[in-house]
Amino acid sequence: MTPLFLMRRQKYVSGFSERLGNYPEFVHDGRPVIWLHAVSVGEANAARPLVDEIRRRYPGHRVVISTTTRTGQELARKIFDGKADAVFYFPFDWKFSVRRALEHFKPAAVLLMETEIWPRFIREAKTAGARVAIVNGRLSQRSYSRYAWIKGMMRRVLADVDAALMQGAGDANRLISLGLAAAKAKATKPVKKQNEAASKAGKKA
Repeated sequence: MTPLFLMRRQKYVSGFSERLGNYPEFVHDGRPVIWLHAVSVGEANAARPLVDEIRRRYPGHRVVISTTTRTGQELARKIFDGKADAVFYFPFDWKFSVRRALEHFKPAAVLLMETEIWPRFIREAKTAGARVAIVNGRLSQRSYSRYAWIKGMMRRVLADVDAALMQGAGDANRLISLGLAAAKAKATKPVKKQNEAASKAGKKA
């Protein structure tokens, strides 16, 4: 990871301490925690209706949101102000940093926007007792071809995923081909299309 970090240091230097698993105090009050991970700006924007629905349906739960990029972090802090109990940087996918993060927030459920497959994080989250789901998932043929080279490892990683709500049948089938149990995958409309449909219905009404 060191060469990658040096080449892309501008991307990862922001929130470096948090990426190592060092976060501000988070006081638990007995309510279950839902951890939503949105990599960058696009995923954070797509997560807006999901966060609103979670808060509406599960008022007794807390929502924490992580991002990977600096721009995603800045947007998430703005659009989820007053909605999320914490907004922070996703930890590096190393055992010690991931365990620190999970121990700090103690999520009951983890929602990964689109298809963020972090092997160590998914394994540790499952071991810690959290349910893990991919939401608004997508997996292009190009990405599938890359993952296919490590299909054995992907099968082990996906065994710890409890559900995958994918943007289309093709995305779902590609994830199943990599080893996800078919019963765990479901094709749904992408969030963007759902919003457009709701908008049209509203105009007609």
